[in-house]
Amino acid sequence: MSERNNGLTERNEEIVDSGSLDLEERSSLRRVAGLSTELTDISEVEYRQLRLERVVLVGVWTDGTAADAENSLAELKLLAETAGSEVLDALVQRRQRPDPATFIGSGKVDELREAVEATGADTVICDGELAPSQLRNLEDRVKVKVVDRVALILDIFAQHAKSAEGKAQVELAQLQYQSQRLRGWGGNLSRQAGGRAAGGEGIGGRGPGETKIETDRRRIQSRAAKLRRELAELRTTRDTKRANRQRHQIPSVAIAGYTNAGKSSLLNRLTHAGVLVEDALFATLDPTTRRTQTSDGRVYTLSDTVGFVRHLPHQLVEAFRSTLEEVADADLIVHVVDGSHPDPLGQITAVREVFAEIGAEGVREVIVVNKTDAADPAVVREVLAREPHAVVVSARTGEGIDELLGLIESELPRPEVAVDLVLPYERGDLLNRIHESGEIDEVEHRSDGTRVAARVGAGLAAELAPYLVE
Repeated sequence: MSERNNGLTERNEEIVDSGSLDLEERSSLRRVAGLSTELTDISEVEYRQLRLERVVLVGVWTDGTAADAENSLAELKLLAETAGSEVLDALVQRRQRPDPATFIGSGKVDELREAVEATGADTVICDGELAPSQLRNLEDRVKVKVVDRVALILDIFAQHAKSAEGKAQVELAQLQYQSQRLRGWGGNLSRQAGGRAAGGEGIGGRGPGETKIETDRRRIQSRAAKLRRELAELRTTRDTKRANRQRHQIPSVAIAGYTNAGKSSLLNRLTHAGVLVEDALFATLDPTTRRTQTSDGRVYTLSDTVGFVRHLPHQLVEAFRSTLEEVADADLIVHVVDGSHPDPLGQITAVREVFAEIGAEGVREVIVVNKTDAADPAVVREVLAREPHAVVVSARTGEGIDELLGLIESELPRPEVAVDLVLPYERGDLLNRIHESGEIDEVEHRSDGTRVAARVGAGLAAELAPYLVE
């Protein structure tokens, strides 16, 4: 038996091609070792079993290596734990594509139900986005709640949202997700909504012949429309601040990257911002912007943004579009990568897919390999070989921070207009703006004012035109 399992393991290391799979591999539903979070301290076990959902993870491995499949499930485990669940078991099946009816194949659902019964789990989390029919079929056969990856990420965002804008964005994404997945037990959503005794709202609670599912969908659409109006109003404040920075020609730098890569720690290290730092996925949902300056006095802004993840739900990208515009409108993206992660190159690819979706693929980008104090040097070298425009840092120890600051300064846009002028002493405000957003080559204090030779942006150059030296 051990020889047979070893043979299967060796074959599972190979990349799946487009041809048919071996029958034995297709029928294998492998248990992934080491993904249980069940604790041994009895008091803590009793507490968590009362408070947390007990879950079994299920994945379908369609391409890549066995290591890729297990990395994906390991990430799903972290997501489940962040949402407040206790992972009891994890299963992965190798298939050419997920089963259209039950995700893992009808023959394997019985094995999944046995695993659920054996562990006492109350929830199954699938590593993928399931169609409404797949969710319904799995729940009907496994007899416990089934959640897909999208719903799990939405739940984490709902727990972590703090600001009014963040809460509204998350609720809008959840409503968009739920509107396509309304269902009821015993067909009660297909009945026409009647009086209160029938579960409806009586007079005024329905249209002619409106069913319960239509009523619920109408309420979701109404609430979503209200949230979009609220987000449009909240967006005005963000747009005003951004327009003010652009008017004063203050360059902006966006810190972006995979969730839990250390973006907030890096912002704190660079600006002493005091942003919450937590070893958890999606700890930052509300962007933080801080002003800082280069070694030669030029002012620029650094913005911490929401982390990305593989297969980031489209609903979240749409709902958080106003927040993600901080990345698309930036002059420079500091793309933070977790050097201690088993697959940092895969994370870079996933983040760049989101960049493309929000229209940020054309923004200049600097790769920052973080957490090098805990990283495998061979992995770091692999990233540097693939990404030559990169710097290695540790936000925790401060290693490489000076090099990163120098790289950011060199990548910031330079003022394009050369000016030679004499500013009256009462126009100290203009001199201050030249210091903040321009590059000063020469300053001379004279009896008639301050002689300044500098390079500034086009907008400021127009304001300085009356003071130019002939």
